Amino acid sequence: MKILLDAMGGDNAPDATIKGAVAAINQVKAEVVLIGIEEVIRKKVKEFYGRDLEEISDRLTIKNATEVIEMEDTPTLAIKHKKDSSMVVGFRMLKEGEGDVFISAGNSGALLTGATLLVGRIKGIDRPALAGILPAYKSQLLLIDSGSNTNCKPINLLQFAQMANIYLKNTFGIKNPRIGLLNIGTEETKGNELTKESYKLLKEKSPELGINFIGNVEGREAFSGEIDAIVTDGFSGNIFLKAIEGLGKFVKRTLTESLKKNIFSTIAAIPALPGIKRFSKTVDYKSYGGALFLGVKRPVVKAHGSSDEILFEFTIKQAEKFVENRAVEKMIEEFEK
Repeated sequence: MKILLDAMGGDNAPDATIKGAVAAINQVKAEVVLIGIEEVIRKKVKEFYGRDLEEISDRLTIKNATEVIEMEDTPTLAIKHKKDSSMVVGFRMLKEGEGDVFISAGNSGALLTGATLLVGRIKGIDRPALAGILPAYKSQLLLIDSGSNTNCKPINLLQFAQMANIYLKNTFGIKNPRIGLLNIGTEETKGNELTKESYKLLKEKSPELGINFIGNVEGREAFSGEIDAIVTDGFSGNIFLKAIEGLGKFVKRTLTESLKKNIFSTIAAIPALPGIKRFSKTVDYKSYGGALFLGVKRPVVKAHGSSDEILFEFTIKQAEKFVENRAVEKMIEEFEK
């Protein structure tokens, strides 16, 4: 297996991508290909580790790409004109079978445009969507769409539910995933036109599509452990996602400051430290890696733009599991039916 990593994508690239790849290489079986400006990558490796990349692992290699798609670049223009960028080279390698999965924390619009135009949509899917994994009570929660389609129609949300259903069954082994529609209330009449029409369509079509649609879900119930996936448009989904990430940081920061407030609170907290560490890990979004771009013909993973080396490490390990579980192949098989 070969994991393709956009070494130049993200706010902390290439430092974080290189360190994440080195940290992950002994935890995965796959080869990791760092795609980017070779001279820069080699210089950084020497600076960080005092030796050449080949001396660290024979499963770490470099694919030279002379251009970089910046965060402020216009997505379509960047994909069309920066043909030797790390992102476009990665997509080309993925499409031509030179890699099994592509990871990037770069320009989100360019990544989604490139995945759709260069890799291609699965037949039967109108709009691919980002599926992100979040922590929930004694379980995990799939959020789709978490940021790729800001303007949606009811048919798109129905297909997001289909993809979530197939993905959770085949990748996580959940026999009958509970799928809800994100809304401001649980009543059928609540919401804007998109959510009300989407509710009607999901209620009508779910039985014949084998979807366990549980109705509208309010944000406060999302992490109860009684829901496996939440469906929404990319605009609402991205706001929801970032609010949850911000809340997690707030809780960890406040808890840490409370424990360090004085010597008495610090001493009193010592017996509880193992539990606090477990809680901290549970609410840390970095432990859940990137979001799989469901609906395209080959596995594409979107990592957070602000990913650090820890998040890249987790995302690389997560990407290997995506390939091993044949998530995309099973999606294609189901939609062909």
